[in-house]
Amino acid sequence: MKNRRVTMKKAGRKAMKSQRTSLVRASISFPPDLYETLEGIAKQKKVSLAWVVRDAAERYVAGNRRTQTARGTGNRTRSAT
Repeated sequence: MKNRRVTMKKAGRKAMKSQRTSLVRASISFPPDLYETLEGIAKQKKVSLAWVVRDAAERYVAGNRRTQTARGTGNRTRSAT
């Protein structure tokens, strides 16, 4: 019976994975003090370090978009000169 439970759990995880949005994996480096701060936030919120970094990145991008819209710059790209 124990074996059957494990199989059902795995099947449930596979179903959940297929429902998630696909993600791109990135490797990033932090200064030690920033990394420790991020770890502390993750522990306090009881979430993963990856969640904290994604949340911060999403907030940064959203704020940057609002700033660009307010300035009227939209999605302009910089020239290569």
